[in-house]
Amino acid sequence: MATPLKIGIIGAGSAGFSLGLVKDVCLTENLAGSLISFMDVDGERLDMVHRLAARYADEVGADLRFETTQDRQDAIRDADFVINTAYIKGHYHARAMRDITAKYGYFYGGVSSGGAETYQFMLDVCADISRLSPKAWLIQTQNPVFGGTTLMTRETDVNVVGLCHGHYGVYEIANVLGLTDTEDITWQAPGLNHNIWLTHFYYKGEDAYPLLEKWIAEEGENYWRTHVAERTHDTQMSRGTIHQYRMFGLMPIGDTPRQGGWWWYHTDMETKRRWFGEPFGGPDTPTAREFYVKGNEERLAEIKRVAEDTKESVAQHFGTEKTREQHLMIIEGLVNNVEQYVRVNVPNNGALPGIPDNVAVEVPAIVNVKGIQPLRVPPLPEKIMYECILPEWLEMERSLLAFKTRDRSMLLYNVLQNHQTRSYDDACAALEEVLSTSGNEDANAFWQYPAELV
Repeated sequence: MATPLKIGIIGAGSAGFSLGLVKDVCLTENLAGSLISFMDVDGERLDMVHRLAARYADEVGADLRFETTQDRQDAIRDADFVINTAYIKGHYHARAMRDITAKYGYFYGGVSSGGAETYQFMLDVCADISRLSPKAWLIQTQNPVFGGTTLMTRETDVNVVGLCHGHYGVYEIANVLGLTDTEDITWQAPGLNHNIWLTHFYYKGEDAYPLLEKWIAEEGENYWRTHVAERTHDTQMSRGTIHQYRMFGLMPIGDTPRQGGWWWYHTDMETKRRWFGEPFGGPDTPTAREFYVKGNEERLAEIKRVAEDTKESVAQHFGTEKTREQHLMIIEGLVNNVEQYVRVNVPNNGALPGIPDNVAVEVPAIVNVKGIQPLRVPPLPEKIMYECILPEWLEMERSLLAFKTRDRSMLLYNVLQNHQTRSYDDACAALEEVLSTSGNEDANAFWQYPAELV
C-alpha cells in the first residue's frame, strides 16, 4: 500500500538535481499520492522545474502532486522529509572570489569568507523544521556536509542525515579495471565526508587490491599519458590519486584526492595537470571552473528548451531509470520498511574508532523502519588518522568555533597558515578585499576582530 508523503526541496531551482529526484519519486510506486514542494528564490526556475515535473509524472503515469513556493516555511510546513540542496552564494560568486585571491598569489583556495551564511542557513532550516514539522527528516545535500551535519546535529533536535555521492568513485575504479559485474563488488570506504578510504575491496569474493596493483604496474603509465578527461571530476584513477594510495596505504575515494592540505599537488596549472591529468588538471583549476560553469549553463539552457517545447517527451529526454542518488532509498527505508544499505553522514556514536561521538562521519548504514543505523567499521590505519582524518576534523572544528564566536582573526589565521601566503600583509589584504566585495556584505558585518591587530 502506498504511503503519501510531503517532500520539501529547498533550492529546487537546481533543475538537474530536482528533476532527478522527481524521476526517482515517480518511479517509486510506494510513494504514490505524494506532494513535492519545490522552493527556491528564483521564480523563473521554479516555474520551469514545476512544468517539467508535472509533464514527466503525467508521461510515466505517476500519481504525484507538485507545488512551488518562494517561502521556505511553506515548503517545510507539515513535510515528512526536507531536502536541502541550496547553494547560498552560487558558482559565479565563487568564481569572482577566486579571481580576487589570484591577485595575491592564491592559485588554489587559501582565502575564505568563512561560510557563516551557509552555516546560519542550515540552522535556520532546522529551526523551521523544529517549529513546523518536528518529526521530519532533513536530508542535507549541499556542502559543507561534514561541518553542516556536525553543526546541525549538535545544535538542534532535528533528525539530520548528510548525503554525498563521492563514494561512487569505487565504481570508477572498477570500470577502469574491467570489473564489469558491479553487483559482484563488495567494498567499504569509511572516513569523513570528502575524506574516505577504501578499506575493503572485493570482486566476486576475492580481494581486488591485487588487480589494482597489476593495473598500476602494467597499464598505469600508459593511462596517465593518454587519458583525456571529459569531466572535470575524472580524477579517481589519476596519477595523483595513485600517488596518494602509495603515500597513505589505501585508495582515496571520490573527492578525497582533492584535499587542499596536500598543497604539493596544487601549486600551479602544470603541476595540477601532472597529477590529475589533461585537460583540466582536476576540478579545481581556472580551466575546469570555466568548463563546469559553461556546462551548467548549457544544461540549464537545454532543460529550459525542453520545458518550453511541450511536444517533446520529458520522459524520453531524461530517461526512465532511477538515479544513483540515495535520497529515495532512505525515504523508502524509513517509511515503507524497504530495507536499504546506504552510505551516510551521521554523528559517529562509536561507528568509526578514534573520532568523537558528536562528529559526523561517513559510514555504511542499514535503513529501515527502525531508523538509520550506522554500522561499526574497523579503525582506519594510524597513518591515515594522523595525516588525513584528524587534521580535517581539527580544521572543521576551527570553522565551527569561528562561526560561533564570529572571530575574524580565525579567518585570518587560516589564510596565514596557507602555504601560498607570501606575507602577513598580503594575507590581511586578500582577506579584507574578499570580505569587502559585493555579495559579501553580510559576511563582512558578521566577522569581527576580538581586538585591534597591529
